[in-house]
This record gives sequence, structure tokens and C-alpha cells, in this order.
Amino acid sequence: MNHEQPCPFGAAALLLPASGRLSAEATMKSHNYTATAYLFLAPALILLGIFTFWPVGFNTYLAFHDYAIADGVTTWNDFAHFKYIYDESLFHSALKNSLLYLLVVPCIQLAALLMAKLVNNKLPGMTFFRATYYIPVITAISVAGVAWAFVYKYDGMLNGFLGWVGHALGLLASPEVQIDWLGNPDIAIFSVMAFTFWKGLGYYMVLYLAGLQAIPAEVEEAAILDGANAWDRFWKITVPMVKPTILLCTLLSTIGAMKAFQEVIVLSKGQADTYTALYYVFDQAFRNYNFGRAAAAGLVVTFFCMMLAIVQFRFFGDRK
Repeated sequence: MNHEQPCPFGAAALLLPASGRLSAEATMKSHNYTATAYLFLAPALILLGIFTFWPVGFNTYLAFHDYAIADGVTTWNDFAHFKYIYDESLFHSALKNSLLYLLVVPCIQLAALLMAKLVNNKLPGMTFFRATYYIPVITAISVAGVAWAFVYKYDGMLNGFLGWVGHALGLLASPEVQIDWLGNPDIAIFSVMAFTFWKGLGYYMVLYLAGLQAIPAEVEEAAILDGANAWDRFWKITVPMVKPTILLCTLLSTIGAMKAFQEVIVLSKGQADTYTALYYVFDQAFRNYNFGRAAAAGLVVTFFCMMLAIVQFRFFGDRK
């Protein structure tokens, strides 16, 4: 009775030299590992295809077509949507507000880096402070927006605090201050930006904290022995060594600023010069039911995000 195990690669493999059989076995194992990897990736890839790649592709298709929602018929319109938004003053104003919103990016990045540097010290209570700074990040934007709407009211906390301080310092005759933070076109966009700053500060602080903790302690200790002060260590050691984290955080913050919508709809509903480009997309799609024009505006916003990302990669990326 033959007790020998059959060759898994068939009779043809017996004709190969030993090295060839080992190579075929290694190739088979490599294919199995690749198939297993794709099997595990399949659920995520399917979800990405359904909820990311397909919407992006269909949005691009709609940008060049007229879409009838009743029967789903689309008609090629020869760039008519892009021509319309190019001549429309409302979209120009919305895009200007979105670009103005980018002012929050350097402010929040510098503040988050300094905050991460502060909480990276091993002092009593630092764990509590880290958790406290992160609370706004995990707070639902609708809840946070309602709270900040009360802060910005005529008789809200902010006006009350400014009136009390101004009256105590003799700058105001009365402690009553009534500033329309969300209704004044000159300051409304900055009021919404302040909310974004507060909401995202803890998120970027955690990312910078991870970058700071990856810096070897020996580097800073050597700089201290060389006589470098805290300012020099921060700009010549900390900042260069967390440059990849700065790039990541700046990219995320820039895209978030260009996509500002939730903050606007919760706080001001696009009124008083807080009408951003993404709010324009929402208006065109779900109020005017002009999905093609909304898709075209969305592609323009995407184009600006890509251009800003290229600039940031050239500025913060590795220059070899």
C-alpha cells in the first residue's frame, strides 16, 4: 500500500528541480496570502465603493448634465452649470466666505501645537486637562451649536462678560452690551470661526501630542546641555521633528474649513454673510433641486481643496 502523500502541484511539479518546486510553493503561498488580504479588505472596499467612489463618480457625471429628479433623465448640457456659477455673484460671495474661513487654519494649528507642548509635561493634573480639552470634540455639533447660540445672544454670556469687564475697567458707562454676534455681517463669519476653533482645538492637540511623544527624549536633553533655551528648542527641534504631523493637521484643517457647513447651519443658517460654498451646494441641491449645479459647485470646492493641498505638500513636505 502506497503511503506517500500526493504532490499538491500535480505531476508536472515532479519534473521540476528542487529549487523550482520551492519557488512554485513560495509563489502559491504568496498568492494565498494576497487572496486572504483582499478577502479581509473586501468589506471595507465594498463600503468605500458604495458610499465614496460611486457618489464621487456620479457627482462628476451630474456636474455636466441636467438632471430631472422626477424620471431620472439626464441630458448633457455642455458645461452650462459651470458657466452659470462662474457668472453668479452669490456663488462668488459663498466661495469668498469659504476662503476667508481658512483664517482659522493657522490659528487653530498654532494653538493646538502650543497646547500639546503644554500638556506633554509630566505635571499633576495633566491627564485631567487633556480629557477636558477633548470634550468639545466628542460633543455633538448640534448640542454645541445650541449652547454657543445662547452664548452669542444679546443677553448671553459673552455680552455679559464683556459688559462686566468694560464697566469694571471704566471703559463702559453701563455694563449692558448688546452685540449681534451672528446677525452683524461684519463679524458673523468670525463668530462661526471661533466656534470651529473651540470645537477642533482638542482634536488637533491630541494629534500633535502623539507627534511630540514620538520625539526621542535624548534629542532635547542634548539641546539643553548645549545651552539652547526653550524658544530655540521649540523652533529648531520640536517644529522640524513634528513636520509630518503639521502637514497632516494642516491638510485636515484646511479641508474642514473649505467644507464648513454644519457650523453655519446650526449657528446662523447661512445668514449675515456666513453663506459658504458648501452651504451653496446644499441650497442648490435640497432647496432648489438643481443637483447638476450643486454638483458643479462641489467640484469647484474640491478643486480649491486640491490646489491648497498641493501648496501645503510643497511647503511642509520633504524636499529631496
